[in-house]
Amino acid sequence: MNNAHHPTDLQRAILLTLRELDRVCQVLDVSYAAYGGTAIGAVRHQGFIPWDDDADVCMPREDYDRFLAEAPGVLGKDFVLLSQASHPGYCRPFAVLGLEGTAFVSSASATSSQRSPTIPVGLDVFPLDVMPQDQRVFARQSRRTWWWGRLMFLAVSPSPQTGLPFPLAQAASAVFRTVHWALGAARVTPAVLYRRWERAARAGEGTGSQVLADYCTRDPRRWSVRRDELFPVARMPFEDIEIAVPGKYDDVLTRGYGLYMQLPPPEERMTHDPVLVDLGRFADA
Repeated sequence: MNNAHHPTDLQRAILLTLRELDRVCQVLDVSYAAYGGTAIGAVRHQGFIPWDDDADVCMPREDYDRFLAEAPGVLGKDFVLLSQASHPGYCRPFAVLGLEGTAFVSSASATSSQRSPTIPVGLDVFPLDVMPQDQRVFARQSRRTWWWGRLMFLAVSPSPQTGLPFPLAQAASAVFRTVHWALGAARVTPAVLYRRWERAARAGEGTGSQVLADYCTRDPRRWSVRRDELFPVARMPFEDIEIAVPGKYDDVLTRGYGLYMQLPPPEERMTHDPVLVDLGRFADA
């Protein structure tokens, strides 16, 4: 499918972070692959999905940890890397590589407290952890990561979006606010909750499994991949640069999305519903 779409100003800014991530990963010899809609965009559009408003990449845990530790030393001056390693008030179990001085506030995070750093325009970097073969162990691992991940967000936001209909949404909102204020009263920080989340996410290490999964999501099985599907990566055009995608991208994307080469109907074209996008000095990137 030819890409007749012209990137938006936001997408051009995000592209700067993709280019920088690819450069830094090559300098550090860190492995990554485009993920989710970014991988679909590379394969189907040779660039952004026209309505997309972010970018996603994934890394095996060992590469993710090295990236967090070493990337700040080689990143260009225009870039900032947010994670629990660098920003204790950060409430997500994955990292964000963004443009300094920009802001991207989704409706889901609009109620975050001032303790949480502003999320910049950029891309999400997801760690992939070992998915154990024992299904009981995996089910327990999935429940724990979901629980600790939700509490991380509730520590800084009293009213996350649920998508539930009324009156369930109203009841859920009351519970969320109660948990939010209880965490605050007990001085439970996102950093404490992240350590619990990471311990659960890494519970499969040493089991010999060659399957990796994204435990930042509600359904890690859907976002799982064998190492030999992920690596060696393939290089594909993405707008005016090249990025890495899973080597067996068709297997990976078919498992996650089904008929991913077909455009979804308009009502299924999801975005992050931003309430604020500030491109700062990168408005004409």
